[in-house]
Amino acid sequence: MSGDHDRWWAGRLLVSTPSLLDPNFRRSVVLLLDHDEDGALGVVLDRPLELGVGEVLPGWEGAVTPPDVLFGGGPVSTGAALGVAVLASGTTAAPLGWRRMFDETGLVDLDTPVEVVADAFAAMRIFAGYSGWGAGQLEAEIQEGAWVVLPTEPGDLVTTAPGQLWRSVWRRQPGRLALLADFPDDASLN
Repeated sequence: MSGDHDRWWAGRLLVSTPSLLDPNFRRSVVLLLDHDEDGALGVVLDRPLELGVGEVLPGWEGAVTPPDVLFGGGPVSTGAALGVAVLASGTTAAPLGWRRMFDETGLVDLDTPVEVVADAFAAMRIFAGYSGWGAGQLEAEIQEGAWVVLPTEPGDLVTTAPGQLWRSVWRRQPGRLALLADFPDDASLN
């Protein structure tokens, strides 16, 4: 990426605030895979679907980190599958079909034979669709207070409790931000 790297948030979490009511992103945590002057791309980490990976991509169910279900990555291209994987410790060369996005995290070409790449990954999820923003769109939504950009922690991509990720990300924040973890689902009932 070019320009001021402090501005680009690839590898960070995009966490919706309670004011974001869009059903695609309400109480969601998005892992930003790419962000530059042209826009941003990410996957929603906390939307497990009731569709097993093996039902859609036979053979890949053994390569993903449990649960072996697809995750709803966002409202864009929901009919397409996107693999996101973290390289295993000690992996020296990028495996066939894997493209680095940030650090040790990258996209997996799901047309690559699973037996060729599975051992190279420490963690993996497969998403149906993704989240995308055009140039300046995400920055405008952040300015409006819909999102907060926060650091990611190891395990966020493959949390064993995806339904609790939104609350746990807020809870681990310093100061008043942590209070958002307990914000009621429906503030009018408070």
